Formats: sequence, C-alpha cells, structure tokens
Amino acid sequence: MQLVVDVGNTETVLGIVEGRTGLKGHWRVSTATPRTPDEYTHLLRGLVREGGFEREDLTRAVLGSVVPASTNVLVPTLERMVRGEVVVVDALSELPIALDVEEPLTVGADRIVNTLAAREIYGRDTLAVDLGTATTYDLITADGRFLGGVIAPGVSAGLEWLGRRTAKLPRVGFRPPPTVIGRRTEVCIQSGIFYGVIDALDGMVDRLVREWGVDDPLVVATGGYATRIGEFSTRVERVEPWLTLYGLAIAGEMLGS
Repeated sequence: MQLVVDVGNTETVLGIVEGRTGLKGHWRVSTATPRTPDEYTHLLRGLVREGGFEREDLTRAVLGSVVPASTNVLVPTLERMVRGEVVVVDALSELPIALDVEEPLTVGADRIVNTLAAREIYGRDTLAVDLGTATTYDLITADGRFLGGVIAPGVSAGLEWLGRRTAKLPRVGFRPPPTVIGRRTEVCIQSGIFYGVIDALDGMVDRLVREWGVDDPLVVATGGYATRIGEFSTRVERVEPWLTLYGLAIAGEMLGS
C-alpha cells in the first residue's frame, strides 16, 4: 500500500491506497498551520495508526504539492513514515502524459496527477472539475494530453467574501437551500452562493466544451465539494472525490523503483 499526500493551499489530504483505486483510509489536515518535521511526523503517524496502519504496511509515499514550503517539511516526514521510498510528483516527472500548454513547468501537481488518473482510469476525453480552494477545469484527451483549462475562485470564496465585507449578513454553510427564492436573509444567501456555484460550473463546462470542439467528453467532479455539487449539476456525469489521490498512487507505481 502507498501513502499518498496531496498538498493544497488550504488543506492537505492524505490517503492510503492499495493498487490504483483501493482507498483504504483518508484524512485532512490544515496546510496553513506551520509545522516542523517532528510535529508533522507525530500528527500524521497518529492519524495513520488510528486508521489501523503501521510503517511496515506502507511500501512507498507519493507527494504532490502546490506549496513548496510544505514540500520541504513533508519529504523528511514521509521518509520516517514508510519503509520504502518517497516520490515527489511535479511537472518534470516522467509520466505518460503531455503538458500541452505554453508554460508546462507551472502546471500544479494536482492537475498533473488528475490528468494521469483520467488517462489511466477513463481512457477518454475528459473534463475534470476539481472543487477545492480554487475550482479548476482541466481538459484532458483520451491519450493523456493536458490542454489547459480554467482556474476560478473556489466554493469557499463567496462565503469568505460575504463574511468579511458585510457586517449584518449572517454566515452560512455551503448547502442547498430549501427553496431558490429566499424569504429570509439566510436562505437568500444560501441560495445565491449554492446555486451561483452550480450554475457557474454548468455554464463554464458548456463554454469549454463548445470551444474544445470534442463530442461528449466525460465531465468528472473531484475535490472536497464534488459530492455535494455533483448531485445538483446538470453537466457533471461522474463524481470521483479521490481522483487526485488515485492519480498520485498511479504515479507512484510508474515512478517508483
């Protein structure tokens, strides 16, 4: 089994994957909290052990990160946690994908492994929508070419903006309101944020598919908000919250010794 770690700007998601898509356990910790390797080791080892896993169970660690400071701390941490090697995935990794964009070295590790996972798992033209701190839309061909896409504000952006900018409006969670038309302030806010996100996603997918010119690409939602949003979207065909972790596991198999 591999310990896979996806470091995002807000959260770091860890998973233990058997094979390519056998997710045996997963956890989320804050990325923003500064930690030393000793602190990270104590935290992560505790989570993994509570899940019933020991160092001897973990043949490899695979790290994909968009936060360089966290990468520097996590590499020595992961070396302590697994009995095998630590593989770091980035734009220079020798994977069977092509970053067909103007600045390939700037493509984040999450988008790289999402491309790899789409190629290996779906094998068809795919539009992957990753609903995290930012919402990214990635165009991926059946043979694993990443063609670029869109980076938009994430789901939490509207919630945070209203909380900072409006003194009298109540804070609300991201959940579907009982009705679209709100008859009290809280429902109005819930409706505006929730359906604003849904309709923006569906509209962006329509726009991207038209410009791409591909017939019937698979639209996959992943990331922390994927399950909730996928249920209400008219364009999302498949919800796979752990696509990035699966991509890391596949990359580990390909890059590991």
